[in-house]
Amino acid sequence: MILLFVCHGNICRSPMAEFVMKDVLSRRGETGHEIFSRAARTDEIGSDMYPPAKRTLSAHGVPFATRAAKLITRADFDRADLILVMDEENMHDMTRAFGVSDKVKFLMSFAGEDREVADPWYTRDFERTYSDISAACEALADFIS
Repeated sequence: MILLFVCHGNICRSPMAEFVMKDVLSRRGETGHEIFSRAARTDEIGSDMYPPAKRTLSAHGVPFATRAAKLITRADFDRADLILVMDEENMHDMTRAFGVSDKVKFLMSFAGEDREVADPWYTRDFERTYSDISAACEALADFIS
């Protein structure tokens, strides 16, 4: 399965989700999945993951790599089996750019919750964001298995 995580700038939530999901699947011995992340907006294109996001992943033992934020393209959208967005703005951006699609889902819906993953760029609560992403990725891994 090809999973694409999307957030506003691709420097906090979506790369955190990308690396958490890779870690979850690795720990479960799951192979054959492609996991990547993209931005819905151009604000941070080319930037690496935000340092507090890196520190949070490190604190939880989640491996990550240096990367550059990228804007989602039509090719990315078409290639992905499932596109996981963090909030209403991201969903609106996907619909505006690519039309309505059943493959675009809110990440937290996999954790059985009807709410957004709060943007830690604004809340400064990277632990809360990690906790939400981790719970949703565990549930998402159950779903795709």
